[in-house]
Amino acid sequence: MKIASILENQKIEKRIAVTPEIAKKYISLGLEVSLSENYGSHLGIKDHEYKDLGVSIFKDEKEIITNADVIVQLGLLNDDKSSLLKEYQTFIGVLNPYDNKDRISNLVKKKINTFSLELLPRITRAQSMDILSSQANLAGYKAVVESFANFEKAIPMMMTAAGTIPAAKVLIVGAGVAGLQAIATAKRMGAIVFATDVRMASKEQVESLGGKFLTVEGSENLETEGGYAKEASDDFKKKQEDLLSETLKKIDIVICTALIPGKKAPIIIKEDMIKNMKSGSIIYDLAAIQGGNTAHTKVDEVVDRNGVKIMGESNILNKLPTSASNLYAKNVFNFISNLYDKENKKININLDDEIIEKTLIK
Repeated sequence: MKIASILENQKIEKRIAVTPEIAKKYISLGLEVSLSENYGSHLGIKDHEYKDLGVSIFKDEKEIITNADVIVQLGLLNDDKSSLLKEYQTFIGVLNPYDNKDRISNLVKKKINTFSLELLPRITRAQSMDILSSQANLAGYKAVVESFANFEKAIPMMMTAAGTIPAAKVLIVGAGVAGLQAIATAKRMGAIVFATDVRMASKEQVESLGGKFLTVEGSENLETEGGYAKEASDDFKKKQEDLLSETLKKIDIVICTALIPGKKAPIIIKEDMIKNMKSGSIIYDLAAIQGGNTAHTKVDEVVDRNGVKIMGESNILNKLPTSASNLYAKNVFNFISNLYDKENKKININLDDEIIEKTLIK
């Protein structure tokens, strides 16, 4: 069985789906691996490192795609390359099916087995394949590093003969995987950390990392069965706004991570709240690509509102492509290992397996 991957559009995606470590694992499973020329060169991985393991390197991407049984990518191929896909091939990636309905529907009509990994169920057996968690962990860390780099004051408390510099106060909005990593990173760097989330289960996790959980009076637990946040009622939103308005007056840095799968990101930090923040404060919005959690977030721009800088990138993981690729490639390998019938050396689409049934787009 042949597994293949081609280079992504470098302007929007620097991660790769097959690292040398993982290529070796595929080959040990009995799979043939084909990659495009200079596949990992932008990450310092030379073609010979793959070739030495037994990977085939091709100049012609058309040849790679048409001869593959399984194609693994980060996102969808462009339309020209998608047209090369054939019946019964398997395509695996992070396909954003909510925004790419028509393009994915075309693949399904062509009888291409299309798997989108962000649809993985939140079950123990799927944890090693959970691309959302592995990538969000890195995003939460990097958001803190980026915002601290743009903050023009010291982060930890410093006591000197000339006086004391107070510790920076950080608020994390949304305590999912990215938010929890942001809390841990900010604490390690000496900040005083607060966090808020609509899921009450987050309180214990936030406090275990040394953060202070901001609780809305009469909170309702807004958590889906899959462990994601769901939309809040108008009453809850009003109480949350009042709490945030008061809190933001004393906050130096805000990291926004609140997302609702398949929907536009909720606007949590509104215009009047930003007006009340201290000049020189930073808001880093990890939800920028889905519209943002603030009233003024713009993708890949730094917006200045009354001295408050609002930042948000289309793909923050392009700033950590090596680490992100290592984790993503492992997630995908674990997914394919579950999908691969070693005895018959073929993909086995067993719809009784919850992992396969949930991620296969039908």
